[in-house]
Amino acid sequence: MKKHGVLNSEIAAVLASLGHTDTIVIADCGLPIPDGVKRIDLAVEIGKPSFLDVLQVVADDMAIEKVTLAEEVIMNNAEVNKEVEMRLVEPAFEYVSHKEFKEHTKRAKAIIRTGEATPYANVILHAGVIF
Repeated sequence: MKKHGVLNSEIAAVLASLGHTDTIVIADCGLPIPDGVKRIDLAVEIGKPSFLDVLQVVADDMAIEKVTLAEEVIMNNAEVNKEVEMRLVEPAFEYVSHKEFKEHTKRAKAIIRTGEATPYANVILHAGVIF
């Protein structure tokens, strides 16, 4: 049995398969998931698991080069935005419109759906390299 890092087998497999610049999304329970993109649904009830809990576990196990958020998070969910910025201090940050954010999700290797039910609690993580 695995004892470190991501225990969820689907998430672990996606992380292991990422190449440089590939993307994954960690999403609240309301973000539309495009057809053809792998859905990893962790939501068990409203708020569980939380967006920030899942982000932390994934970020601890992934080389992240860049982070993309919807610019609307700044005004509509400042607490989540602040937490993301505090937890992910090394990658570059990019803010795009929510409409553009949803377009970017069409190219993600997977979208991890959490139970989060706060506005714009979504992030695109761009894979970096470990060397």
